[in-house]
Amino acid sequence: MKDIHQHKVLILDFGSQYTQLIARRVREAHVYCEIHPYNKPLSEIKRFNPKGIILSGGPSSVHDRGAPKVSKALFGLGIPVLGICYGMQFMAKLFGGRVERSEKREYGPAYLTIDDTEDLFYGFKEEPIKVWMSHADGVEKLPQGFRAIAHTEKGVIGAMRDKERRLFGVQFHPEVVHTPKGKKILKNFLFRICGCKPVWTMGSFIENAVEEIRDRVGDHKVVCGISGGVDSAVTAALVHRAVGDRLTCIFVDNGVLRKNEPEKVYSTLRENFHMR
Repeated sequence: MKDIHQHKVLILDFGSQYTQLIARRVREAHVYCEIHPYNKPLSEIKRFNPKGIILSGGPSSVHDRGAPKVSKALFGLGIPVLGICYGMQFMAKLFGGRVERSEKREYGPAYLTIDDTEDLFYGFKEEPIKVWMSHADGVEKLPQGFRAIAHTEKGVIGAMRDKERRLFGVQFHPEVVHTPKGKKILKNFLFRICGCKPVWTMGSFIENAVEEIRDRVGDHKVVCGISGGVDSAVTAALVHRAVGDRLTCIFVDNGVLRKNEPEKVYSTLRENFHMR
């Protein structure tokens, strides 16, 4: 059985409103990913063994007392890292760069000029691209080992890279639709930099889940409780595909479903999926 989770990415969440969007863009590229808190222990990150790590944006300033941070050892694991907005600022400050508070928060569209098309911006042309900014701090001086690979029309460092350690940062948000070429940037990180392969699809997920269920159940029978919600219904469908008539479903009418919904759930599972 192909391990569809071998090529996976870890997203460390600093509290951004866009974190779920980052995960959605990664999964749309058919790469498995998980979101975890920024303070996930380093030992667990090693055990997770991701192909790449993405640091999300967040509402904090790197100058705030108690601002969220990750261990510097994370960047010594040899795993490519992409910092987005706060993630970039944190990385810059951590390695000795200078991050300054802006006089005015930048929120809205900006135009980014690409200075290097080797990796993160591979396939991009020289003309500026539209990106979405949402930040109050900015990187004024890059840390040693980093260089700017993109800038805005206002001269703001829009993206940075430490080529040797494969550390990248972008000041804008590639995950939002307001950055039209954001998906391409993320795909460059996933495929060109991290070496991921697009093997995580709905079809491969179903196949993988069914095989895992068969291995776990063996020759036994299964009882599954059905509430009428998506989670239990999908679980039942997968288990039924794996073990067939050895599954017995018990529908629990909890009294909070809408009018006639219990009957619809019952008939759908019995008539369309042939469950008993």
